[in-house]
Amino acid sequence: MKTIDEINEAIRKLKDSGQSVKDISDTHHTFGECYDIRNEYFMALCHSYPELAWKSKKHFDEINDPMFDGDFIAGINTPKGSITRHPKLELWDEFDVQEIDHAPMYDGYTEEVEKERVRSLRLVRKKEE
Repeated sequence: MKTIDEINEAIRKLKDSGQSVKDISDTHHTFGECYDIRNEYFMALCHSYPELAWKSKKHFDEINDPMFDGDFIAGINTPKGSITRHPKLELWDEFDVQEIDHAPMYDGYTEEVEKERVRSLRLVRKKEE
């Protein structure tokens, strides 16, 4: 049996060789399915907070940090900082939020910080009550 590190290395090699890994599965879901549903959840979150949500076809620094081919960036400015995703351009019109010229500068947030930022959206609703 392969170790997790060996499996991750095999996945990295597949990606580096240009092969898609979206069909790799844990027997319940493929990577592709997980990314698709994650985009749907993020889109729903953006639509729940339209006053805080945005989308752009350009990063903050498009010269040194160009946009990924076929993607755009969507985000929400939470009380504790921005959270973002890179959906495929096919979803551009489905993200019914304001368009901005350039995304805010990425601040290097971690997964833990991202969770705190998502949780901080509850503060927005409490202020409205």
